Amino acid sequence: MLKQYVPLIYLILGILFGILVGISRIEVLVRLLVTFHTLFASFLSFIIPLVIFAFTTKGIADLGNKSSNLLGITIVLSYSTTVVAGILVYFINNSLFPVLLRGKVLESLDELSKVTSSYISLEMPPLMAIMTALLLSFILGIGIASFKSESLKNVLFEFHTIIEYVLFKAVVPLLPIHLAGLFAIITYTGEIVVVASTFIKIFVVVIIFHILFIFIKYVVTGILSKKNPFLLIKNMMPAYFRAIGTKPSDATNTLTKECIKSNGVKLEVAEFIVSLCSNIHLSGSMITITSCSMAVMFLSGIPFEFMNMMEFILIVGVMMVASPGLPVIMAAIGMLQVNLGFNNSMIALLIALYLTQDSFGTAYNVTVNGATAVIVDTFTD
Repeated sequence: MLKQYVPLIYLILGILFGILVGISRIEVLVRLLVTFHTLFASFLSFIIPLVIFAFTTKGIADLGNKSSNLLGITIVLSYSTTVVAGILVYFINNSLFPVLLRGKVLESLDELSKVTSSYISLEMPPLMAIMTALLLSFILGIGIASFKSESLKNVLFEFHTIIEYVLFKAVVPLLPIHLAGLFAIITYTGEIVVVASTFIKIFVVVIIFHILFIFIKYVVTGILSKKNPFLLIKNMMPAYFRAIGTKPSDATNTLTKECIKSNGVKLEVAEFIVSLCSNIHLSGSMITITSCSMAVMFLSGIPFEFMNMMEFILIVGVMMVASPGLPVIMAAIGMLQVNLGFNNSMIALLIALYLTQDSFGTAYNVTVNGATAVIVDTFTD
C-alpha cells in the first residue's frame, strides 16, 4: 500500500526541501532550484499540447469504436455530473473564498520569481497551441473511428505510447524538483505562511465538498431508482476507503464491483461502469481542480470571471471524458493558460495544491461511480 503513495511522498519532500533552501537563504542553492524550475516550466509548456493531442486522439478513436446504449448513457451521465459539480463549486467558492481567504494575497508570482533570477533562460516554444491540439485531436479521432483508418490509427497510437512514456518517466518524476524551486522562491521572499495557511483551508474545503456532493448524488440516485440512498452510500464505503489507501482507482476495481453489486446492480452493468468510469467519470477531480484553481487565482489577485471559468470547466470536462488515462492536472494546465491566464509559477503552485489531495478526489470518483451504475442499471432494464 505504501508503494502507491511514493509519488506523493516525493512531492511533499520536494516542497519541504524547497522551503528549507528558502529558509537557508543561500542564494546559490536558491538560484539553482529556480533555474530548474524555469527550464522545467518551459518544457511543460512545450509538452502539454502534445500530451493533450496524443491522449484525446486515442480516447476519441477508442470510444468511437464502441457503440451501445450503455456507453451513450454512461458518457452523458459522466460529463453532465462532472460539469455540474464544477459549476456548483464555482458559485460556492465565489462567495466563500473572499471570506475564507481574506488577506491571503501574494505578490505577483512572476515578481517573486524575479527576486532570484535563473542562471539559464531557454525558450521551448510549443509546436501548436492548446486549442489547436484539442481540435486536431477531435478531427483525427473521429476520422479514425469513422473511416477505420488502420495505418493512421497505428501511427497516432504509437505516438500516444511515446508521449505517455515521456509523461510518466520524465515529467511526473521531476515534478518534486520543479515544486522545490517554486517553494524556495516563496520561502525566500517570506510568503510561505500565506501559502501554507491557504493549503490547509483549501484541503478542508475540498473534503467537505466531496462529502456534500456524494450525499446529493446518492439522494438523486435514490429518487430515480426508488432505493434508500443511505444504504447505497453505506454499501460503497469500503470502496471509498480502499481508494484513499491505494490512490489509483484501477487498484480498487474488484472491490468496487462487489460494492456496486451489493446495491442490486446487474453484474454486466457493474463491470462495464467500473472499467469505463474509472477513467472518464472524474467529477471529484473537477471539484478539486476548480477549487484549487480559484484559490491560486485569489492568491494572485485575479478576479473570478464567470465566462472564463465556465469555458474552463466545460472544456476540461470534455477532455476528461474524451481522454481516458490523461492525468487531470495535465488536461487542466493547458486550459489554465488559455482560459484563466495562469503563468508558470501559478501552474506550479496549483500542481502542488492539487496533487497533495488527489487521492481524496479518486476516492470520490470511485464512490459516485456506484451511483452512476445504479442509474444506468435502472434505465437499461
